Amino acid sequence: MFVAQNLVVAVAKVINLILTLYMWIIIARALVSWVNPDPYNPIVRFLYRATEPVLAPLRKLIPFRTGGIDLSPILVLLIIFFLQEFLVQTLIQAAQRF
Repeated sequence: MFVAQNLVVAVAKVINLILTLYMWIIIARALVSWVNPDPYNPIVRFLYRATEPVLAPLRKLIPFRTGGIDLSPILVLLIIFFLQEFLVQTLIQAAQRF
């Protein structure tokens, strides 16, 4: 039974790590958007390719541009924080009950 418990805890930690990494990618994308980045820079291209599939549907769903500021990264960060607190903690607590 402890094997299943350790597996669920490990999955929860991996999910938490992936969410944390994606949070930093979103933050980097927001910071890069404040300057005039070179669109041919490989880092800038990676940031846009990694975040646009998540940010674009949110921009279409609700108009987040307020005074020229794109608020969709803030919403994505809130969703990430929610998933870290709810999903990851739920998985860890479920594993403890095995």
